[in-house]
Amino acid sequence: MLLFQHMFTANMASNLKLPQLQIAWLPLKSPCVREHISIVVQLAFLVLLLLQFVRKSVSLICRKRTEVRDQGVERYTAGVKFNISYRITMVCSTLLFAIHFIMLLIMLNGGEILCDSKVLAFSSEVMQVVLWASTLLTVYKIPSNKYAKFPWILRAWWFCSFSLYIICTALDAYSRVTNHSQFKVGDYSDFVCLLPSTLLFVISIRGKTGLVYALTNDTTEPLINGKTDTPLEYKRESLYGKATLFQLVTFSWLNPLFAVGIRKPLDQNEIPDVDIKDSAEFLSHDFDERLKHVKQKDGSVNPSMYKAIFLFIRKKAAINALLAVISAVSSYVGPYLIDDFVNFLNEKNKRSLKTGYLLALAFLGGKMVETITQKHWVFGARQLGLRVRAALISQIYRKGLRLSCQSRQSHTSGEIINYMSVDIQRITDLIWYLNIIWMLPIQISLAIYILHTTIGLGSLAALAATFIVMSCNIPITRFQKRYQSKIMTAKDDRMKATSEVLRNMKTLKLQAWDSKYLNKLESLRKIECDWLWKSLRLSATSAFIFWGAPTFISVVTFAACMLMGIQLTAGRVLSALATFRMLQEPIFSLPDLLSNIAQGKVSADRIASYLQKDEIQQDSVEYVSKDKTDLGVEIDNGKFSWNPESSSPTLDGIQLKVKKGMKVAVCGTVGSGKSSLLSCMLGEMQKLEGTVKISGTKAYVPQSPWILTGNIRDNILFGNQYDNHKYEKTVKACALLKDFELFPSGDLTEIGERGINMSGGQKQRIQIARAVYHDADIYLLDDPFSAVDAHTGTQLFEECLMGMLKDKTVLYVTHQVEFLPAADLILVMQNGRIAQAGRFDELLQQNIGFEVIVGAHNEALDSILTVENSSRTSQDFVPDDESEHDLSTDNTSNAELIHSQHDSEHDLSLDITKKEGKLIQEEEREKGSIGKEVYWYYFTAVKGGAFIPIIILAQSSFQVLQVASNYWMAWTSPTTSEAEPIVKMKVILLVYTLLAVGSAFCVLLRAMLVTTTGLKTAQKLFTNMLHSIFRAPMAFFDSTPTGRILNRASTDQSVLDLELAGRLGTCASTIIQIIGTIAVMSQAAWQVFVIFIPVTAICIWYQQYYIPTARELARLSQIQRAPILHHFAESLSGTATIHAFDQEDRFTNANLSLIDNHSRPWFHNASAMEWLSIRLNLLANFVFAFSLIVLVSLPEGTINPSIAGLAVTYGINLNVLQASIMWHICNVENKMISVERIIQYSNLKSEAPFVVEEYRPPNNWPEVGTICFNNLQIRYVEHLPSILKNITCTFPGRKKIGVVGRTGSGKSTLIQAIFRIVEPREGSIIIDNVDICKIGLHDLRSRLSIIPQDPTLFEGTVRGNLDTLFQYSDKEVWEALDKCQLGDLVRTKEKKLDSPGQDGLTVIENGENWSVGQRQLFCLGRTLLKKSSILVLDEATASVDSATDGVIQKIISQEFKDRTVVTIAHRIHTVIDSDLVLVLNDGRIAEYDSPKRLLEREDSFFSKLIKEYSMRSQNFNTSQQST
Repeated sequence: MLLFQHMFTANMASNLKLPQLQIAWLPLKSPCVREHISIVVQLAFLVLLLLQFVRKSVSLICRKRTEVRDQGVERYTAGVKFNISYRITMVCSTLLFAIHFIMLLIMLNGGEILCDSKVLAFSSEVMQVVLWASTLLTVYKIPSNKYAKFPWILRAWWFCSFSLYIICTALDAYSRVTNHSQFKVGDYSDFVCLLPSTLLFVISIRGKTGLVYALTNDTTEPLINGKTDTPLEYKRESLYGKATLFQLVTFSWLNPLFAVGIRKPLDQNEIPDVDIKDSAEFLSHDFDERLKHVKQKDGSVNPSMYKAIFLFIRKKAAINALLAVISAVSSYVGPYLIDDFVNFLNEKNKRSLKTGYLLALAFLGGKMVETITQKHWVFGARQLGLRVRAALISQIYRKGLRLSCQSRQSHTSGEIINYMSVDIQRITDLIWYLNIIWMLPIQISLAIYILHTTIGLGSLAALAATFIVMSCNIPITRFQKRYQSKIMTAKDDRMKATSEVLRNMKTLKLQAWDSKYLNKLESLRKIECDWLWKSLRLSATSAFIFWGAPTFISVVTFAACMLMGIQLTAGRVLSALATFRMLQEPIFSLPDLLSNIAQGKVSADRIASYLQKDEIQQDSVEYVSKDKTDLGVEIDNGKFSWNPESSSPTLDGIQLKVKKGMKVAVCGTVGSGKSSLLSCMLGEMQKLEGTVKISGTKAYVPQSPWILTGNIRDNILFGNQYDNHKYEKTVKACALLKDFELFPSGDLTEIGERGINMSGGQKQRIQIARAVYHDADIYLLDDPFSAVDAHTGTQLFEECLMGMLKDKTVLYVTHQVEFLPAADLILVMQNGRIAQAGRFDELLQQNIGFEVIVGAHNEALDSILTVENSSRTSQDFVPDDESEHDLSTDNTSNAELIHSQHDSEHDLSLDITKKEGKLIQEEEREKGSIGKEVYWYYFTAVKGGAFIPIIILAQSSFQVLQVASNYWMAWTSPTTSEAEPIVKMKVILLVYTLLAVGSAFCVLLRAMLVTTTGLKTAQKLFTNMLHSIFRAPMAFFDSTPTGRILNRASTDQSVLDLELAGRLGTCASTIIQIIGTIAVMSQAAWQVFVIFIPVTAICIWYQQYYIPTARELARLSQIQRAPILHHFAESLSGTATIHAFDQEDRFTNANLSLIDNHSRPWFHNASAMEWLSIRLNLLANFVFAFSLIVLVSLPEGTINPSIAGLAVTYGINLNVLQASIMWHICNVENKMISVERIIQYSNLKSEAPFVVEEYRPPNNWPEVGTICFNNLQIRYVEHLPSILKNITCTFPGRKKIGVVGRTGSGKSTLIQAIFRIVEPREGSIIIDNVDICKIGLHDLRSRLSIIPQDPTLFEGTVRGNLDTLFQYSDKEVWEALDKCQLGDLVRTKEKKLDSPGQDGLTVIENGENWSVGQRQLFCLGRTLLKKSSILVLDEATASVDSATDGVIQKIISQEFKDRTVVTIAHRIHTVIDSDLVLVLNDGRIAEYDSPKRLLEREDSFFSKLIKEYSMRSQNFNTSQQST
């Protein structure tokens, strides 16, 4: 208190002018500054100790023994083992107590006292003794209190005592040097105390006691981080939500997380939860409330998203704005005081040292306030961005579930994924930049005010120059907004195409179209790159303008001062230069602000447009209570359309009444409206007229199986509780038991994305089981038997449809006529209308169309019966032992053959057995530091890194010229108004201008090189990744969710395109800047190195402590983004099923959980950045304050005041620069993770080459089409058993070969082997004397044709889907269309083949505006155009009606009569006319001969299949004959 009393007394005696701080202090008789400072700090700690004691006493009285969270204390009951850290603490505390106690005794015995006031000296030493005695006692009691960390107050005292010893040592040294006197005992004691104090300071930073406690079971548990083997409590709670005020201010609530992260790589389950207010569920609900409020207030159907976001963020944004404004104001304290500081140095002999120390304290106070407020507004902005992102993602997801069909056609999944990844990220960035909007006017106003106080009217010139520079933003922003819009459109197109390619990669490989689509993606990327280059080039130009802005403003201002006759002294010039440097931030941030506003506005508009799209009609279906009607489904005068704008509705005049418990069959030709009829009952179609009434719950089985990634049981339960009896009954009825026995983990086996590792029949049965287990009242089954063989189809129909669902209302679409007689009602669809309705016998009698379908089936059945009967009557059957066709090698009993199934048709790419049945594994992530090879790869990707030295040289030149220009102004300007300048002011200004202009052009060179190199590097990495992915085998796509690949192609690629190069450039420029700053400061006060070097070491230690945790958080954050995208894409493809099962809430909650999983690492990573930043800033402030004290303490004449002022001018930004270096290094490392992830997918295992030059087949190969299998063995993974075993047979050329077998017997695997989708483990496949394993993949696949089981269409035109490579004339295309029954449909459209979208003809994503049957016909059309010698049909007619099937079979017979046709079919009649039939069982050849010979043997496997098909049709024949 004596210090403050003395200061205020001196103030009263002096002429105090506050704004200029012109204080004339009374000279001190003796140097007691150290005692003053020491007493103030020690008194503060004594008061804190007293308050702590009182608080604990109250707690004891109230018996509330709770742990004090801000002490970071974790208690254990155990014995103790002392660590080296604790022992050092005890030794150092004892030593310091002993030294001060001895010094007190010396004083009492009349020893020499440096301070003239004995009271001050004694008081200071007594308090030191008391405090160190208290410290020693506290440290001694730590083991008994079981502390894992030292109390915060103890650590704070060690920090302050270290600072005190540094100051005291410096003052002692200064005093002895200036007075040329000998060192005293007190000086030596300060030097000695500095060493133990430094050790305690280091321990205080670490914070841990290091004690190890022996537990009662004789084990020991280290408490280095308070972690035991059991899961930590903080994993299940929010550290942020529990933090105290002190922890919030210092971000020390993160300490427990860092303690774990420094010991081991963090895992997702070790990251604490986010606070409840940051959870997706809370934020989603809150945003919904805001939307409702805006909707009610505006009275609009589509509320303004901007208003909703404003209401959503306003409270938090207001707090952030206040902190940002305080930060902006406090940042100008330094420039405001520089003129006073230079004047003080000039008049040091007339002023008291206290004036200088007070100025230094004012500088430090301003920087401290700036540091704390800045870090918290930045953190608050990031937190707000997280909240907006979580709210918008949940909105986008829910909107995706509710989109109408027409809206979904205008927004593909690729576009919506872009909304979730890129657009929302840009809106998040905009939230961060919003604070700059209100900081800008304050910063500019303060700058002009400071300039006005120093150079008067010259500030008007500065203001005019500032507005000129800022006005340059207008055209730049206009262009930038346009470019951003183009970039996003180009990115949408690329991502849409990428998503489509990844989804259909198997088709591309089978058809040898991968090169074509690779070129397509590269051309789309080139368009995107062109717009990126324009945008980045504009950014480089703006960087040149705005780095040169301070130079331009200063030249204009100083020139105006010369013209107006305003004297430019060193103090004024330096104050102006410091102000211009501060002004650079708002000017430099303005283009970023406007650019982000442009980007954010474009992204917000896109999302707003998406959120306002039409939804499915919520009232299209009316739900009636079950007790009020006996009808399950009722449609009255229904008129429906997929496209309401179309002139012709999809369904018209629908009149239907279905009583409860009825079985209704729906049949009709391809494209007649069968699937649409079920969709209108689900409410998926737009209802134009009429009513739809449903009574009871629904279950739906779509035509294309929708299988979720996860295990089989979860797919069947689909959110319902597990009931073992019900589950077993369901599985048995759906013929899944045998599959479960053969799966590695039974029903817990993981299913790949879209069920990729399951056969078509298995997927179909799994989703039928899902519907049956749901136990609904009404079942809507869309062609459920198409993908299964005759035996399995019969079992499903009898045990499932007519068994477990016998009392249910069932509407089933089917092309199998044999399932029609059992129906209570049959609906015959034709051109979107119910052409006929009635029972089977009634429809046959009507004779108006139904008989066509039945007749086609009869023909097929007759063909089978004819062959069967002829075989039975044959009496001269003699086995031909030499026949190459009779290769039956399996003696397995028929009973086993009938029921044996083997899951051979998955593309298992991982060790499912060893990994508990998981095909889709957790995403691989690197651990530990980013490898040097990743940096080296990035830096040398373009021209071997030749541009890097030039960039560094340009930035260094900029810094040198900047320092030189400012040094020139400080050195040449007069120190006072009366003094004359060294040279004329015109010369001063000219030289300054030349130096400044040169520095600006160096920036232009650097910016252009960084932009060019960065974009070329990003493009090269993208190309490498794209080529690697396209060349990867199918096993990679089977085991990798597309979300992971899309995440890299979208989010990670955006980081490389737009951020990483700029971040690296900024990082390099910041390092060069701080070197320049330290160089300037050392010119004025070399003593600053005394403190700068240890502080830098501490900063490096902090960085090393921070990086392991931050790096893993960044990796986990990026990894956790992919599941959100994957879940969303999966949900979009199954919206109809989700609606039918009333599962919207469950899927929405799953999405919210995934958002939280991403928010947790992201939030803690953002917090960790500020944790590091605030510590580095505080240390930098400490260095700056020390340099000020040195400058104040140096004797007059030791240094030029102008140069000292220049040092302060640069030192003002030291905290920002020093923190920026560490922050940018850490940030760059986080961003380099994107490079690491892209490189990870750039080195994938590759397929065989496309072309092998030395093994090119002849141009007419294959001419005959003979296929020889020699001891063929196929396995998907090395350690799993073979899928195909010892297959040895020959398919003769120009013959028809049928391949049959149970579901999962290996049929599709055989086909994949022919196309080398999987490579043989042993054996070979020879086609026309060419070993296919020796030739290139394109040479093989381009010469073969296939109609796959799952028909695929690509977005585009009809022609593009038929003739993808544009090799054929219009005439040939029309001929193919006519042959595949699509010609008439295409001719009715305006632009026919190349229709861009009229009347819905354009093929949309997945071909969803064409029926499955029509898609299959498209695939047939492709093969007709290709005219290969070998054609493979893999269940090619499974999704078409019998009549169309018959037509297709005739077309194939005519068009491919002289070609080899290999047919896999469940419809036996499609293979009965084959020349040879291959029967597979359990991956082996069961039988191989002509159908006639096989049927001659009643015990043959083929005979059994024929018999089953005949028996299944017996009821049908009986029904038909009775009519």
